Amino acid sequence: MVGRQGPVVGRRSVVGLGLGVGAAVFGVGGAGAAYAAGGGGGGGSAQRRGLGFLGAAMDGYPEHGSVRLAQSYSDQAGLFSTAFTYDNALAILAQLAGRTAGGLGRAVVLGDALLYAQEHDPVYDDGRLRQAYNVGPYTFFDGTLQPDGFVRADGTANVGTQFGFTGTAVGDMAWAGIALSALARRTGARRFLDGAVRIGTWIDRVGRTDEPLGGFKFGVNGANEKLPFTSTEHNTDLVCLFGRLALLTGDRVWRGRRARAEAFVEKMWEPAGGFFYTGTNDGVTVNKSPIPEDTQTWTHLALDSRSYSRSLDWAAVELAVVDHAGRRNSTVPTGQTYEGVTFSSASLVANEDAPIAEFQPKPDRSGVWFEGTAHLALALRDRGKAGDETRARRLVASIERAQDLLGAGQTVGGHALPERSGVVSASSPLDTGFGFGYYPYRHVGATAWYLLAATRTNPLRA
Repeated sequence: MVGRQGPVVGRRSVVGLGLGVGAAVFGVGGAGAAYAAGGGGGGGSAQRRGLGFLGAAMDGYPEHGSVRLAQSYSDQAGLFSTAFTYDNALAILAQLAGRTAGGLGRAVVLGDALLYAQEHDPVYDDGRLRQAYNVGPYTFFDGTLQPDGFVRADGTANVGTQFGFTGTAVGDMAWAGIALSALARRTGARRFLDGAVRIGTWIDRVGRTDEPLGGFKFGVNGANEKLPFTSTEHNTDLVCLFGRLALLTGDRVWRGRRARAEAFVEKMWEPAGGFFYTGTNDGVTVNKSPIPEDTQTWTHLALDSRSYSRSLDWAAVELAVVDHAGRRNSTVPTGQTYEGVTFSSASLVANEDAPIAEFQPKPDRSGVWFEGTAHLALALRDRGKAGDETRARRLVASIERAQDLLGAGQTVGGHALPERSGVVSASSPLDTGFGFGYYPYRHVGATAWYLLAATRTNPLRA
């Protein structure tokens, strides 16, 4: 990757930008036994390096206080110190997966930062979290200085206004609630459960819909306007969150909310093809294209239903890609090959003659989406049919090879990242088909999902 690529717009950033996307709906403790067990390829060593990256992403701005979130992407992505709520929720879950004192300590720090953002929003006091926050100072492209860390001088959380990451998506909120509920289980601390309950309450109040297809809608944009989309992915997340809140609180109201979310997801099932559609734009008509990867794998992880497990086979076959230097627009170095899955059915037919977006490169139809590849590896391991573990090991090995060889020389907060640490979002620039792309920059979300897959930790099971 050469030249200025401009800001990378993540999947979960579209709410803040107000884009209609068809409801698609981005000092570490030592590794313990779970990480030492290995998952294919480099095993425990690769996992420890993944944890090292998550720690470095948290520690990029030490002079700006101990209340902090992890910067989502390396500096080279062009998003400066942006910390997506979704990525930080995943980082919590990945740290907990190692079951070490050091990992627990880092997870608690991130959880408390999410609670701080919830309690110190500059505008709202209703339990919401924004799509993203700034965690360190930077000078924006237009020369404007953003001087603060995560906590601004007036004590409010530093919402990511310059990129428009000011909206609140139900999916982001659900993942934050899942992470906080996991901390509540591990620590017994009431504050984490209280934060998760506030999140679930906000989602029910803002997202609940009585439209024919039901479920919970997308969320609100930066102007606090409700968005019309309803996402399969989001409602899948809610199956887990509401299920956990039912178990942790004993309040039966959460069971009803879980059932509502699950009913929507089941309506998105296409039995003839064995996959789930992305959602609906209007609450009446199913949006049938593009078909994304995560609605195939997360549904299995959340529902644990044999009736729908064919969706994993659909993703493994229909979204499979192999990337190497011989591919058009590939940025993979000569002699390297990566296998996995891409983001959606639209990624496979992307226009390779046009940039993904302004200031961005042209896409590679065979670019591997490593986060999604980790989703699939974990889901296959969870299903456990004949051949699933072999396929999962191949996918994990591909991700570990990417951690070893891609994204060298990248930084967080201007500080060099530890060598061979952190998984890049994609092997080459790829077009998601939903108005944004993924690129070869080290990413908290991709790394966290790799660690979950490597340790066989299902974050979506209530």
